[in-house]
Amino acid sequence: MQTPAPHRNGGRSHAGSIRVFIVTGHAMVRQGLRDLFETEGIEVVGESGSAAEAAYRIPALKPDVAVLDDMLPDGTGIEVCRDIRAVDPGIRCLILASYDDEQAVRGAVLAGASGYVLKRIGGTELVDGIRLIAAGQSLFRPGVKDLVAESLGRTATAPWMDSLAAREQEVLVLIARGLTNREVGQQMNLPETAVKNYVSSVLEKLGFRRRPAAPRDGPGETAAREPGLSTSPSFPYQESCQ
Repeated sequence: MQTPAPHRNGGRSHAGSIRVFIVTGHAMVRQGLRDLFETEGIEVVGESGSAAEAAYRIPALKPDVAVLDDMLPDGTGIEVCRDIRAVDPGIRCLILASYDDEQAVRGAVLAGASGYVLKRIGGTELVDGIRLIAAGQSLFRPGVKDLVAESLGRTATAPWMDSLAAREQEVLVLIARGLTNREVGQQMNLPETAVKNYVSSVLEKLGFRRRPAAPRDGPGETAAREPGLSTSPSFPYQESCQ
């Protein structure tokens, strides 16, 4: 397997350096992540507590990886991921999730995220995951992107697609195959703004815009786990080199 070279354009890192942007509504969590990353030699180029602010600051700063809380006061990490990647597909996103379920993982894939991990992941595993994502790898279960694309192609057997218009379904299928908004627009003969509007509508219908915050894991509480994941206190990321 050949590892893609780190980004070198704009404000992005040169080899050996990783630049990240942190997005979470909790100031203490932002500080904790900053301390962790900086201790490990990862440069934190910025942080934000809101989806709206992150959506315009991240493309301007051009980090290698955006670390996004799935639940924000004014939106979701999945929404932010799709918005910033519509502007700059070179920015990789890692979703920090409160829980794990099929729809949430599907939403992360459709938004163009490079990984989805639970918030109780250990510090060492999180840092390793950031490095893998910056190197062009994925932190999804092996084959999950293919499964999402396949399910989108079989609308008759995907009940959750019933709420989507035919045009929205076409856009989703192309997104799941890895196309950017611009590429989807070229293939469907649509302006990029129209594609972005379709994506925004779809994410809202699937529950990924302004969704009420789910209960956060506290000391001694058990976060939702997907079958097959370790039951150790630190959730392992699921590596897939796709």
